[in-house]
Amino acid sequence: MKKKREYQSSELVKSFARIYGFEDKLLAFEVKDFLHDYLNDALFNEIQSVNLSKKILEIKIKSPLLKNDFRMRKTFFLNKFNEQFPEADFTDLQIL
Repeated sequence: MKKKREYQSSELVKSFARIYGFEDKLLAFEVKDFLHDYLNDALFNEIQSVNLSKKILEIKIKSPLLKNDFRMRKTFFLNKFNEQFPEADFTDLQIL
């Protein structure tokens, strides 16, 4: 099992994020960690970035094949992310 980043369990970091307004960035890091656990290393290495803006999750992918796969299974992944992070209540998933 991979070691989780310390920030995920730190209430201090979460309250700091709330105060300074970077909760979305922290959540995007958690989604990226989830993808690292969910995908194999070769596929995960094709993920360039994960961002969150106004409840819309944006995943930038280098590989055209993986990008197409994510687009075809957009609803599946959006539901998966909402199950994993119910407090986030993502409204959309954009594959860039």
